Amino acid sequence: MARTIAVMPGQKDIDELLTGKKITTYPRHRMLKYLVPEIIFGVGSLAEVGDALRRTGATHPLLVTDPGVCAAGWVERALVHIGESGVEATVWDGVSSNTKDTDVARGLERFRETACDSVVAIGGGSPIDAAKAIAVLSTNEGGILDYEGVDRITSPVPPMVMVPTTGGTGADVSQFCVVTDTTRRLKVTIGGRVLVPDISITDPYLLTTMPQDISAYTAIDALAHAIEAYVSKGANFLGDAHALSAVQSISKHLFVSLENPNDLAAREGVARASLQAGLAFSNALLGATHAISHQIGGFLDLHHGMLNAILLPHVIRFNGATHPYRYLDIAEALGITADLSNPRCTVELLADRVQHIAAEVGIPSNLSSIGVRREHIPRFAENALHDAYITTNPRALTAEDVCEICVAAL
Repeated sequence: MARTIAVMPGQKDIDELLTGKKITTYPRHRMLKYLVPEIIFGVGSLAEVGDALRRTGATHPLLVTDPGVCAAGWVERALVHIGESGVEATVWDGVSSNTKDTDVARGLERFRETACDSVVAIGGGSPIDAAKAIAVLSTNEGGILDYEGVDRITSPVPPMVMVPTTGGTGADVSQFCVVTDTTRRLKVTIGGRVLVPDISITDPYLLTTMPQDISAYTAIDALAHAIEAYVSKGANFLGDAHALSAVQSISKHLFVSLENPNDLAAREGVARASLQAGLAFSNALLGATHAISHQIGGFLDLHHGMLNAILLPHVIRFNGATHPYRYLDIAEALGITADLSNPRCTVELLADRVQHIAAEVGIPSNLSSIGVRREHIPRFAENALHDAYITTNPRALTAEDVCEICVAAL
């Protein structure tokens, strides 16, 4: 892997020539905060869910999930472990794909009418985001869209335990949740330290029941998390290691996990990548790929990971035209030899590699094939500029820039 060292701004160009090493600059006197939950990881760790709830003080959690996870049998198994710990859960499986404000309102009603005191989510990003949003409104007034933005939640939330069943969400360890505004037809990001779950439990065995397309979408979502976190303006030394490790794990394990869904070593590798990418982006934030995909997904109700897979190569090319150097480490993590003398060439190879990976796992290659039309694009561009993640994209964007990225992805 290409070697990276950190120095103060000003030395960068000279030191690269003298040492042959890529130099990462960090602002002078920068202070970092790193938010993480308690993490339980490993095959069989679903059995810890009851004890985890008990240790948070929960006695009657709302178990937030969706019909697919229930059908896979994971909720039934979890309820056994929860009951063995002396905790009684109420199950609510009303979450739709792409958590909606209306889902949250219904879940909150269920939370209140059954006098719950905590939440536990078992599922992918949608149930986890819904559980977080329900927890927020259980102790804070108003509707969930009132909390769009960062650190707008004023009251503490009840205990939260998250159990992901997909290999890509990262929501189980992050300080964010994403909810679709069904009136404006866009996704809003809500962030703050109170949204970091108390405990995250990742059991790779739960990934074995994912449908093939969801396995592909969520793994590429984790790859997008890792790449955007690593090149983010908020990138930091704690997150960088997690991000690069996640990229390597996806490269190594994704195809095996799809060819043999019951290969627990491969599933564990993808689950580990999801966890590490989640830790990275929770503390470094993301970039234009997510800012744009939120708008398209909210408008057309499309899978988030699929959109990220289509958009990511084009965002890499856009950012790499002016900010190529951080992408060189990502390229090396994917097995591409970085060329310091021609970094833009390496960026192009990286974008091509990401497109190839997405094509190999059966993800559509362009936006037009999934229903996006050219006349939609100005709307997406305008809304993307207000997304929380646009601020940490390494290259500043205008509405025209976002339009160009979307047109390239058509």
